[in-house]
Amino acid sequence: MNKHLYPIPSREEILGVLRTNKAKLTANDIAEKLGVKPEEFDGMTRRLNAMERDGQIKPDRSGHYTLANQENFISGKVNSHRDGYGFLIPDDGSDDLYLPEREMQKVLHGDKVTARVVGTDRRGRLEGSIIEILERANTHVIGRLLNENGVWVIAPEDNRFSQDILLAGSPGKAKAGQVVSVQLTEQPTRYAQAVGKIVEILGDIDDPGMEIEIAVRKFGVPHVFSEAAQKAAAKLPSEIRPKDLEDRVDLRDIPLVTIDGEDARDFDDAVYCEPVKIGRSKGYRLLVAIADVSHYVAPNDALDQDALLRSTSVYFPRRVIPMLPEKLSNGLCSLNPDVDRLTLVCDMVITQDGVVNAYQFYPAVIHSAARFTYTEVAAVLGNTKGPEAAKRLPLVPHLLHLYEVFQALLKARHVRGAIDFETTETYIVCNAAGKIEKIIPRTRNDAHKLIEECMLAANVCAANLLETYKHPGTYRIHAGPTKEKLTQVRNFLKQVGLFLGGGDSPSASDYATLMERIKGRPDSPLLQTMLLRSMQQAVYSPDNIGHFGLSYEAYAHFTSPIRRYPDLLTHRAIKAILQGKVYEPKGIDLSLLNTSISNSARKQLIADKAAGKKKIEKDPTIWDSLGTHCSANERRADEASRDVEAWLKCYFIKNKLGEEFIGTISGVTQFGIFVQLDDIYIEGLVHITELGADYFQFDEARHELRGERTGKRYQLTDKVKVQVSRVDLDARKIDLSIVQPAGAGAPLWSGSTSEKVKKQTPGTPVNKSAKAVKNASQPDAVRKSFASERQEKYKGTSSDVRVGSAKQKGAASGKKTVSATGKATGKPAKKRR
Repeated sequence: MNKHLYPIPSREEILGVLRTNKAKLTANDIAEKLGVKPEEFDGMTRRLNAMERDGQIKPDRSGHYTLANQENFISGKVNSHRDGYGFLIPDDGSDDLYLPEREMQKVLHGDKVTARVVGTDRRGRLEGSIIEILERANTHVIGRLLNENGVWVIAPEDNRFSQDILLAGSPGKAKAGQVVSVQLTEQPTRYAQAVGKIVEILGDIDDPGMEIEIAVRKFGVPHVFSEAAQKAAAKLPSEIRPKDLEDRVDLRDIPLVTIDGEDARDFDDAVYCEPVKIGRSKGYRLLVAIADVSHYVAPNDALDQDALLRSTSVYFPRRVIPMLPEKLSNGLCSLNPDVDRLTLVCDMVITQDGVVNAYQFYPAVIHSAARFTYTEVAAVLGNTKGPEAAKRLPLVPHLLHLYEVFQALLKARHVRGAIDFETTETYIVCNAAGKIEKIIPRTRNDAHKLIEECMLAANVCAANLLETYKHPGTYRIHAGPTKEKLTQVRNFLKQVGLFLGGGDSPSASDYATLMERIKGRPDSPLLQTMLLRSMQQAVYSPDNIGHFGLSYEAYAHFTSPIRRYPDLLTHRAIKAILQGKVYEPKGIDLSLLNTSISNSARKQLIADKAAGKKKIEKDPTIWDSLGTHCSANERRADEASRDVEAWLKCYFIKNKLGEEFIGTISGVTQFGIFVQLDDIYIEGLVHITELGADYFQFDEARHELRGERTGKRYQLTDKVKVQVSRVDLDARKIDLSIVQPAGAGAPLWSGSTSEKVKKQTPGTPVNKSAKAVKNASQPDAVRKSFASERQEKYKGTSSDVRVGSAKQKGAASGKKTVSATGKATGKPAKKRR
């Protein structure tokens, strides 16, 4: 509490005065500028002395104050950990600065601050002291209302907020235990907690859909359209008008069809194929018609501003937070059957070898002949005489033509060496209350692959058009593996008698060749996991470096403008090219854009800086800013979706405490193993203390824990029998205990591994005693949950390189705080393109 009976100017106010005045200021000058009364001057002087002691300001001999030497200051964002400490993530890409709990008392997660290095902690990390808080990141916090000894507090749902929020005033109609949103009226300081007032009562934690309401607020996902956007949507017509058909190609006589999942509601694309002659050879004309969102959403209008703020639709079990209002996403822009719709068409001529021989883009009007599901199309393709085919007899020949062009495109995929991981996706089936009823595999059939190849072809044409006309845009780029990741994966492969070609710069075809070699091996899932872990993350950028995983020189998202803002930007660029113009986004408030980069990208920047690599300096364009913004919001959407899935899985399994399951080891770390339960596709942690009374050694290269005395070995993809021992809903954690261990001493692969390799000494020991284990398990070195970082590593490749398997995505990353996210998508099916 403030020991003075009168207000004292805050440190931020004093620093602000000194920063905005070039001349040096005395204590009297500062008092005058801040309106400090004479009776308050003593308190301000004491604060000045404290700031001098903390190295924030310095006086000269005449008593004039200036800011301390800022060359030693580091600015960045605060990243909090649930255990109370945190890190400063520097803006300049340098190493993180450890912030102990006493420093974190002043700030909340996401705040932008200036700090200085004051030494190192016991683990040798640079330790910082916060000098100034530049910008507060949080105005509202979601949490549960609690009464602790007569004091009302809000316990934040986001575990990155380690401080409770004091409630100002009475709780009103809110009851203890309910989830509320509080507006912060006072930010935290070293001596006082944050204070807030309730502005929204969300309800009880068990209410249907509450986990989604929490997630969208917790991760800052815009979920309510602005009043201006709602009015703009309301003014749109319910169907296309005659004037909308001007300068459009009329394709309403062409039987284009949509092919989507059973639960899809917005139909971005329709396809059609017919055989054609290319000289004397057989070829195909493939039409991919994409909803013409740009016809209705103009740059900088209310709809566009909301779409930019969201950047993507967010998919939850039983609910979607759309990028565009429903009148557009499910109505006017959705290519529903038997109605006229405006589209932008990619019209391609493809050889029988799957090469796009020619293409053109043009605006058109279509009339979808049918809405197919993947299951229906797979049934028709599997039996053209069956009941499904009989229902759609006139369209069966067109589906067969689509299948033929798919086979041609698939042939081209293999020739160019695109990476194709074997996957098993899952999805959540909810009951009427919005809770998990079951988690089941989502079968991926030829119909899924057919649409995927058609969309890939259209996206490549869009990127090629941008390149040909040198028009800026947001390419979907996927860099090759880093040197560090290559070294790790090659060391692992060497132990099992395999080799990844390509030297320091392997191509996708080198990966694809190795993938072919490992098919059928008992350790194939493990090897796929390791190859997947070596991949980088796909992002949006105007600097085209190609797409490594898909093995494309240029690739851009074009096929989903209803749910992805980069696709809308690509549409506008294509239309500008068709009109002989150049589209450049203007009038965008850059301060509203998301500038955060992924953890893996930030680590790479630090590594490049340490290696002396100089980044090519250039003035960022609006396209750079939009690429970063869309990439960041894509990650935000995934984090929110994973958080909801994790909560639902914890809620689902909490009634199964004590039950036993067979599971597959999906991650191995020095503090335990992660096991995915085979029947229900949920993941939990078996802590190393639960593995038995032995001295376990962690072999990072082999990704295994081995008992020194018993020889018991726990390795990725091993089968184990486990029991559900504890569930923590708040932390999204599921703890398991071993019932029946994996076979002791079983070799990875008996084919070509030498005896010398099999018997080599494993890595660093991790536990000699319970105390050592406890110390080893402390999550000091990480700021994110194991599952979140692992998912972040694979994000970008999951939609671009055909990944998504519960097994493939379950690689260990060594993180020490656990989220029970598992691998189920829990979302309405989205096309993977």
